[in-house]
Amino acid sequence: MTRRRLGFWQRFAVALVKPVMLVWTRRTWRGAEQLRRDGGIIIVPNHLSHADPLVSAHFIYEAGRWPQYLGKVSVFRVPVIGWILHRCQQIPVERGTADAVKSLDQLIAALDAGGAVVIYPEGTITREPQLWPMKGKTGAARLALATGAPVIPLAMWGPEKLFDPRTTRFGLRPRTPVTVVAGEPVDLSRWAGATPSRAVLEEMTDEIMLSLRDLLADIRGGTPPPLWERPARPRTPEVTD
Repeated sequence: MTRRRLGFWQRFAVALVKPVMLVWTRRTWRGAEQLRRDGGIIIVPNHLSHADPLVSAHFIYEAGRWPQYLGKVSVFRVPVIGWILHRCQQIPVERGTADAVKSLDQLIAALDAGGAVVIYPEGTITREPQLWPMKGKTGAARLALATGAPVIPLAMWGPEKLFDPRTTRFGLRPRTPVTVVAGEPVDLSRWAGATPSRAVLEEMTDEIMLSLRDLLADIRGGTPPPLWERPARPRTPEVTD
């Protein structure tokens, strides 16, 4: 990304957000080189706070890419804010409707143009009590299968100190420590050219989420929980004479 290519509203967003983040956070960043590759890329962050889009956007921007987030269409309908989001090349999606296909077309077009598309694979803030990643949705896998674009995990720890979803408290202390690490592209080569069946997409999604979880474990330490608990099989009633 060449800084001079940014439009007015993109520059406005940077001027508004970047100074705040420089004061609000003390940053430990690693792996930015993973984003400095040619062509379109799919970035998949963990989602642990309403503050982490600001943290990830700061990291991606300083790595030389303009982040294009996939966001709920309801946000784009908010007066003024939605208009600015459109001008900043963000992409709305209305899940579970025919319009979701249009969003996929926009994402493919963004990647074909060399963009950096950001998809939260969990679809919402994690419900794990310790904020570990949970089982993901298949949107990032579907996009990767359709385009062949590399999927880059982006693990974050620290945004929950800016806003903790468990307590709904803001942390306004300057220079709050945040860590962001971009990992190597997830190896999805075994599914190249596969039909996007539900089984294939779920297998790819599990691979993406496990890569993201393990990258976060390197930051946090400790042993992460499984992405999901398999339901117990119903017991067969015993037959008695």
